[in-house]
Amino acid sequence: MSKPEAWLRGPVDGVPPLLQPVAHSLIQSREEVEALLAPLAAEEIWRTRGTAASVGFHVRHALGSLDRLLTYARGAPLSDAQLQVLKLESLPDPDLAADDLIVGFAAGVERALAQMRETNPATLTDERLVGRARLASTVIGLLVHAAEHTQRHVGQAASTWKLLAQS
Repeated sequence: MSKPEAWLRGPVDGVPPLLQPVAHSLIQSREEVEALLAPLAAEEIWRTRGTAASVGFHVRHALGSLDRLLTYARGAPLSDAQLQVLKLESLPDPDLAADDLIVGFAAGVERALAQMRETNPATLTDERLVGRARLASTVIGLLVHAAEHTQRHVGQAASTWKLLAQS
C-alpha cells in the first residue's frame, strides 16, 4: 500500500497553519518529480514532440518560477541571476540528468518550506508587487500561486512523459 498524499500526512513542522496547504502541495510536487524523473535517461527528459515542451522544461520552469515567486513574496526584486535562469529555462540542457533535476527541485522545495516557516502569519495579507509591471498581490497570494503553479507544471511534465513514452 502506498503512503497517503502529503496533505493527508499531518502538519508540516514549523509551517504556520494557514500555509499548510502550500507546504503539502510543494512536498507532493517534490515526490512526484522524483518518481517521474528517477527512471528517465537525460535523452528522455529533454525529448520533445511537435510544439510540446519537454519534461525537463516543465521541471526547470516549476523550480525557477517557485524561486521567483518566493522572492516577490519576500518583497524583493529579482536578481540578475534569476533573470538569467528565466532566459535559460526553455532551452534543453542534456547535461542535466534526472539526479541533477531531482536534487535541484528538492532543494528548491526545502527553501520554500524554510521561507514559510519564517513567514509571520500577520504579514500574509501584506501587499507585494510582482514583475516589471509591479502588479499588486499579497504574501499569501504569491505563496498559494507558487504552489499551484509548481503543481501545474509537475502535472504537465507527467502528462508530457506519458505522451512521449507512447510514441
